[in-house]
Amino acid sequence: MSTVTGTPDRTSGTPAAPSDAPAAGTARLLRWWPATVLVVLIVAPYSALPLPGLLDGPVGSAGSLQLLATCLLFGALATGYDLLLGRTGLLSFGHALYFAAGSYATNTIMLEAGLPFAVSALVGVCFGIALALVLGSVSLRVTGIGFSMVTLAFAQAGSILVSRNPGGFTGGEEGRAAPAELLPSGLVGIEHTANLYWVALGYLVLTLAVVHWAVRSPTGRVWEGIKENERRVEVLGLRPYGFKLTAFVLAGALAALGGLVHLLLTGGSTPQTTTSDFTLSLLVMVVLGGSGTRWGPMVGGILYTWADHRLGDLAGSGAVADLPAVLRVPLSQPLFLLGVLFVAVVHLLPGGLARLPSRLGSALRARRGATRAGAAARKENRHS
Repeated sequence: MSTVTGTPDRTSGTPAAPSDAPAAGTARLLRWWPATVLVVLIVAPYSALPLPGLLDGPVGSAGSLQLLATCLLFGALATGYDLLLGRTGLLSFGHALYFAAGSYATNTIMLEAGLPFAVSALVGVCFGIALALVLGSVSLRVTGIGFSMVTLAFAQAGSILVSRNPGGFTGGEEGRAAPAELLPSGLVGIEHTANLYWVALGYLVLTLAVVHWAVRSPTGRVWEGIKENERRVEVLGLRPYGFKLTAFVLAGALAALGGLVHLLLTGGSTPQTTTSDFTLSLLVMVVLGGSGTRWGPMVGGILYTWADHRLGDLAGSGAVADLPAVLRVPLSQPLFLLGVLFVAVVHLLPGGLARLPSRLGSALRARRGATRAGAAARKENRHS
């Protein structure tokens, strides 16, 4: 038996230490947790399990599925946005523009041209991709804070354009409802909320797959190099501009597709999705979950969206209304509660929620090591 690694010696045939077997089994099980979670999410609409405090009704109820679908949508959107922030080191304040483009373009084509949903959706997503290509090619001419300011300027221009309601195409501050007669019949009405939920889940799975593939590709490795040291990438003979534009367009394409899913979930296009506050919410989601990690942005997006809805209900509840003013005033502001949650996570968990399992594992290993060391010391003292 090797005293260093604890692995069996080939000449002695001594089996591995019994303590290694449970650890190996646990590691194998952990590899399958994404598939297990996916199966649970797929069958969730068939469940009547109540989750008091987490959801207003049973998991399979229309209201709960609508909330869960919204959480999945923003989990996917945050994952796509992290292609810029966490993978390439680009801080964009205009990501909401491409999300809104997918929604408004699809809706406008259906309303004004009367084209079927499938054709309108294809044109709407292509419009979002083209917009990301054009604006990205301009924005990426500058770097650092200059890039962030240019993307913010484009986003503000888009938000103002939507609010001005040119030609009556955007609906101004009220937005525009989607024509129900042109939408797929299986995606309209409360009785079809489960189908909308599965659409949001499919969008999340697609986004995770695309991001995972892109990050592990040769282009993804160049993104990592750009984030660490862009000048070094240039020295290697590569042009960072093209790689950054690829990340920008891919993130914009995923955002435009998310805008299409949002159109189906809400039944219309809303001007709130065009504002810079919307992008700032995505930034908070990514930082909350863990920027640059595989699952962190998704977890942050889901948690932030759920908290945004549930804390809003808490703020307007009778329990808060009956509290003294010193507690009622701050607790009646959902943004205050979200801010406190965000500050607490950033302060207590640097690196986001994605770092929590590794931190807990390190703490447990340190505790076990201290326990074993103490036991060995006591044993040695008894023998001496």
